[in-house]
Amino acid sequence: MGRRIILLVVAALVAVLGSGLVFVYVKGADARAMQDQAPVQVLKAVTQIEPGETLEQAQAAGKLELQAVPAEQVLDGALSTIGELGGDVALAPVFPNEQITGAKFGAAGDQDAFALPKGMIAISVNLSDTGRVAGFVNPGSEVALFLNGAVGAEGEEGARLLLPAVQVIAVAQTTVSTATTTDEAGTETTEQLPRTLFTLAVSQADAERVIYASTHGELSFGLRSDTSEVEPGPGVTQANLFGTVS
Repeated sequence: MGRRIILLVVAALVAVLGSGLVFVYVKGADARAMQDQAPVQVLKAVTQIEPGETLEQAQAAGKLELQAVPAEQVLDGALSTIGELGGDVALAPVFPNEQITGAKFGAAGDQDAFALPKGMIAISVNLSDTGRVAGFVNPGSEVALFLNGAVGAEGEEGARLLLPAVQVIAVAQTTVSTATTTDEAGTETTEQLPRTLFTLAVSQADAERVIYASTHGELSFGLRSDTSEVEPGPGVTQANLFGTVS
């Protein structure tokens, strides 16, 4: 009888001790989980940062924001301030909601986005929001280039395909320019026009055509896909805008 009581007491003590150990473990696990989920302030991109753009430029343009991120989701090298990296440039596009890490930035000239195909030269064109397909053109995109201006043999105004396929190798920061127009009544209208600088890879002959065209009309992109069909043609002027007139 006495032995049975002793065994029962020992069993009870083991049960109590086991429960205590489980409780301590669970509390520790909860503490570790809470620590992993504790928010950490990290710089994130709120709008796209383009290759070649410095951290200082991105911050000045309002493209960076300090946001709370769970500790377990913070990337290695994530920044909470630009610090001494302010002059470093983006090596590739940094998309909205991406954490800013030192590995994504480096010295000017290191970015691989600015890679010229063999035999090509790089030139830049400045396009409006409508001319750049509303921001869908990025480094690596292939575009058709159109001219709206004097496109006819006798200088008729119209629109015409200038180059059927051009590779975009870099996209600079969007800036805003001011344009003022005056109507027949003498009323002036001022508009704020966002414009973006694009760097293209072209041959020497195509570079000459693009540079000339950019000073004699308005250039526009047409974003191409693998299935796009783009063929040179006579273009469209007032004479054929609505088709051939018999």
